[in-house]
Amino acid sequence: MLSRSLLALCGLLLALPAAAAEGLAVAGIPVDFILFALTLLGVALLHHHTMAVGLTGLSVIVLYKFGFTGFHGVAGLPGLLAHLGHEWVTLTNLLGLLLGFALLARHFEDSGVPHALPRWLPDDWKGGFVLLIMVFVMSAFLDNIAAALIGGTIAAGVYQRRVHIGYLAAIVAASNAGGSGSVVGDTTTTMMWIDGVSPMDVLHAYAAAVPALLIFGVIAAKQQHVFHPIQKHASNGAKIDWARLGIVIWILVAAMGTNIFINTQMPQASDSFPFIGVAVLLAILLATPLRKPEWSLLPDAFKGSVFLLSLVMCASMMPVEKLPLASWETAFGLGFVSAVFDNIPLTALALTQGGYDWGVLAYAVGFGGSMIWFGSSAGVALSNLFPEAKSVGAWVKNGWHVALGYVIGFFIMLAIVGWHPHTPHKLPAIVGPSVEQVNHP
Repeated sequence: MLSRSLLALCGLLLALPAAAAEGLAVAGIPVDFILFALTLLGVALLHHHTMAVGLTGLSVIVLYKFGFTGFHGVAGLPGLLAHLGHEWVTLTNLLGLLLGFALLARHFEDSGVPHALPRWLPDDWKGGFVLLIMVFVMSAFLDNIAAALIGGTIAAGVYQRRVHIGYLAAIVAASNAGGSGSVVGDTTTTMMWIDGVSPMDVLHAYAAAVPALLIFGVIAAKQQHVFHPIQKHASNGAKIDWARLGIVIWILVAAMGTNIFINTQMPQASDSFPFIGVAVLLAILLATPLRKPEWSLLPDAFKGSVFLLSLVMCASMMPVEKLPLASWETAFGLGFVSAVFDNIPLTALALTQGGYDWGVLAYAVGFGGSMIWFGSSAGVALSNLFPEAKSVGAWVKNGWHVALGYVIGFFIMLAIVGWHPHTPHKLPAIVGPSVEQVNHP
């Protein structure tokens, strides 16, 4: 098992002399990245045991950093506690959104709207393409996780749960592309907004996102039509439960309204409490007397969430400061890195570095994660509804059009808008004693 190999490697590393306070490297690559790469390889090869692999990889990386590098320069338990103190809000928000939107998706499915939708969608491949456009537009105003789950729920209804993996990849891509040019549509763009980036400075990400949607959307819609076309008779006799539909709107308004209010009125508080995740769960609880949520979904949703959070934690502990300096080439490469490396620390690093064109970066790190199912939180959330999507090989093989759309869209944006880097936002903060100070007081 790969998890045993990871543990054995960690034991070997900790047995080496403690003088390597700077950390170890193999062929110039920090061991931190190698351990994370092994974790991702384990996810790719053992996609039926993703949570075990993710938690094993996280444990190994934590032990390695205890023995060698510390946590972003802060040694031992104080460094780990400081890191958790910084990351817990992001992790808790993400957990609340993943669990809450899993319940939201079932409310939407039980509302009858997905079964009635074939009445208005075209009955050929264009119906699937229109659905992807809907996901794209929703994601510009809502969280991309919600847009992906709503799109997946509709697809499950109109295609009688026979959804092609290539089309699932396209749903995730549409949600990520739609949020890339909006500061309320994706966590990464919201981070930029909080940090002082103007909403207008990310808007031109749509110069790439729209062409990308046209490319992967048409191909994926035709894939799905050949695999299983829309069934018009599925809408016969379908009735809409307006109360459940109202609950869906209520939950989305609570999420978006909280996000906008905190980021505009209390931006300094956004890092101190998981307002958005709590708001979503509270909105669900308040609506329970009207319609009871499907609580039985939570155990499986929690397992999928733990896996994602373990990868987010692994990524947050990487020495991302060793990435190359800002350029359009770097931004283009970060899109591919984002497919296997959480885009939150990548965005945080870019904001600290400065010198990026924020619209180009927003498209790259926001859309790039769509190329692999665990590359974005929207992909992880959707794969909880469709477990067959948890195969890297099947995702890449059937969703190849997502990578094609990313590349073509990126260069169309460069040709139309160009590369206009902004000045650095801030200097990196230094907190706590470094590993070297602890070892050599």
